[in-house]
Amino acid sequence: MPRAKNPNTTTKTSARTKKTQVMELVIPKNSRSAPEDLESEIRIRAYELYEERGYAAGDERDDWIRAEQQVKAKHAGQGA
Repeated sequence: MPRAKNPNTTTKTSARTKKTQVMELVIPKNSRSAPEDLESEIRIRAYELYEERGYAAGDERDDWIRAEQQVKAKHAGQGA
């Protein structure tokens, strides 16, 4: 006979857990603290923009373009 589900033991994925899962897919753990290359830094910034928008889907390309512009401008300013 199948066991009835106990509502107290069901597992629900919290918003924080979901965020962590998405970050692990988008941003490798080893690149979060010190990006080694430009693409990693852009990826991190694009995710931050996505996060700032409340994780709303649909503007990923715009996030990437904004992140790319911001990161490149930051590096251009550092070289001057």
